Amino acid sequence: MIQFDKFTLSNGLRVIVHHDPTTPLVAMNILYDIGARDEQPDKTGFAHLFEHLMFGGSINIPSYDEPLQKAGGENNAFTNSDFTNYYLTLPKDNIETGFWLESDRMLNLAFSEKSLEVQRQVVIEEFNQSYLNQPYGDVWLLLKPLAYKVHPYQWNTIGKTTQHIADATLDDVKSFYSRYYNPNNAILCVAGNVNTQEISELATKWFGSIPSGSENKRSLPIEPAQTEARKLIVKRKVPTNSIYKAWHTCQRNDQKYVITDLISDILGSGESSVLYKELVKKQRLFSEIDAYITGDIDAGLMIVSGKIMPETSVEYADQAIEKVIEKFCSKKISPTDLTKVKNRAESSLAFSKISLTNRALDLAVFEHLGDIDLINTISKQYQHVSAIDIQQTANDIFRNENCSSLYYLSEYE
Repeated sequence: MIQFDKFTLSNGLRVIVHHDPTTPLVAMNILYDIGARDEQPDKTGFAHLFEHLMFGGSINIPSYDEPLQKAGGENNAFTNSDFTNYYLTLPKDNIETGFWLESDRMLNLAFSEKSLEVQRQVVIEEFNQSYLNQPYGDVWLLLKPLAYKVHPYQWNTIGKTTQHIADATLDDVKSFYSRYYNPNNAILCVAGNVNTQEISELATKWFGSIPSGSENKRSLPIEPAQTEARKLIVKRKVPTNSIYKAWHTCQRNDQKYVITDLISDILGSGESSVLYKELVKKQRLFSEIDAYITGDIDAGLMIVSGKIMPETSVEYADQAIEKVIEKFCSKKISPTDLTKVKNRAESSLAFSKISLTNRALDLAVFEHLGDIDLINTISKQYQHVSAIDIQQTANDIFRNENCSSLYYLSEYE
């Protein structure tokens, strides 16, 4: 059981405190409710660009990393479609350094043409290296717009194109900052050998005077139900043919989410999974195959991806995937297999709680989802899933008209 307290400052900043007396470190996690889904279609990649800009120094602290490192701390950040997250760890004795750093860049981020240009080039280079110049790197740049036609999940966190980042102006990023980087659009979680009273005093001291911003009201388009199968064929300089199949699934807060998660584990998580045993071990049609969900806040995707053996055609490999899934949908999972996958999910949840940093992140994310108590109750949701739940949900997901398939072919074959 993860114990926590929470309170909200007058400016809207939500603060979570998790007491752990066993560690000399403190983890600070600050989640901003701004992700790639909030971007404009002609200005994508801004949330990720801003993750980089936030380390460029604030008005009173020219270098973010230097004082943190002197205090014995470490930090990092990540951006996804739904939010941007910053986290650091440092010794408990130096906790106020963390509050000082995070509050100053929330209030007074330093903007200059030079810092924008530096980070612009960093992001463009990352786009080129990780997505365009790496084998299979552009898969998500192809698969997402194939599956999504209306919802902003159609573009990846890095953005649609480097041109959007290249065209970003100083006024663009200042506007982005003033709209989203406000206390009422953030969640701060502090975990370690701390108590609520001291964190309340520190939060009030360092964040309390930061003014609220305008309310972040979303009006995102809802992706309509897919009514026909979609297919895209591309050729690239890669060593082997691959296939990527995406089916639309429920949103993160839907009661079917944990069922969908278990289905992905049963089908394609590890060498004991259904797809791996049948298509890699038995039929030897694939060298590797996986199934997973995107886990998005809005309606997400179930993905099956695999590298096809050289002597197997992509069409035959695709048919083989569909046959295995059709068979899986036709009968209930055995009690033994269901118990096994539930236990694996529960052990994974328990293992993730070992890390202080992970606990701070999970508390912030569940608060963001609207139910922080999920950190203690979600494992029960997995245990309550029945065999018939698995079968019914699988049949609802794995409909031909609900599927988008990407054939990623090798130019060398």
